[in-house]
Amino acid sequence: MNQDTICAIATAQGGAIGSIRVSGPEAISITSRIFQPAKAGKLLSEQKPYTLTFGRIYNGEEVIDEVLVSLFRAPHSYTGEDSTEITCHGSSYILQQVMQLLIKNGCRMAQPGEYTQRAFLNGKMDLSQAEAVADLIASSSAATHRLAMSQMRGGFSKELTDLRSKLLNFTSMIELELDFSEEDVEFADRSALRKLADEIEQVISRLVHSFNVGNAIKNGVPVAIIGETNAGKSTLLNVLGCLDTPTAGEYWLDGYSVRQMGKNERAELRNHKIGFVFQSYNLLPKTTSIENVELPLMYNPAVSAKERERRAIEALDSVGLHDRLYHKSNQMSGGQQQRVSIANGWL
Repeated sequence: MNQDTICAIATAQGGAIGSIRVSGPEAISITSRIFQPAKAGKLLSEQKPYTLTFGRIYNGEEVIDEVLVSLFRAPHSYTGEDSTEITCHGSSYILQQVMQLLIKNGCRMAQPGEYTQRAFLNGKMDLSQAEAVADLIASSSAATHRLAMSQMRGGFSKELTDLRSKLLNFTSMIELELDFSEEDVEFADRSALRKLADEIEQVISRLVHSFNVGNAIKNGVPVAIIGETNAGKSTLLNVLGCLDTPTAGEYWLDGYSVRQMGKNERAELRNHKIGFVFQSYNLLPKTTSIENVELPLMYNPAVSAKERERRAIEALDSVGLHDRLYHKSNQMSGGQQQRVSIANGWL
């Protein structure tokens, strides 16, 4: 088991608040070396678990920031180890200064996924729950979020535990019959054994099916709309994409009835729920790739200009256009324009 103490920034850059997580046997003592509570005579090491302590982070005599420190004691923490969480202002300079002070006083930088790895090794979660943490972080829809939350809370683990119990019961009964096969004694009811075997088969089949469904929810299912000319392919796609409303029947998208919506309502729903790439690319000809991709986010007041640019660059990089960020649409090939549209659709 690792005996070193690790630290890492736990929040994304650009926010008003930043958080640094420290975990390991020396987490509390190392944090105490750089943190001084605002109340005189108050020591962090003497505080009760699950408490917040207000104070300042010092580098010698210099005040780095005023912070809140959360305290968790083993085994009642995410990792099962002594842990602290330092909440400070979100300045990248402040976060890096605090990280350097922690490392200088005995911490080391955590590896990717190491907090969850320690939680698994310390028995705070099993392997399926540890895998669900990554799925929860990457969830991009209500369905993937529900699936990851159910798995992280032990839904899948309980299924496996119940299956293991039934298999052990079945195995023990079979072994008992084999051990005394020459005796004129029946230890297990044959019908009960067959019933148990059927139950086990049903559970395994359900788990296999749930994997296929879960994989489809997480990764999506490629679908091609194929038909003769004027069969209604474009009409169906327009309805599915909320560009039009059905003339009869109902179309529900993630719990919303599209038929009753106006044009603006459908546009808002489409921007939040669907990534739509138009055949004509739908790009402004004298606008750069970044500006075209940023365009949908300009209508969201919750997204800052800096965050909008960051997301646009990330989306363009993911489609291989990192070297075309500032090219205008009329300076790119058709394939490159289509990739800009794909990046636009993702946002």
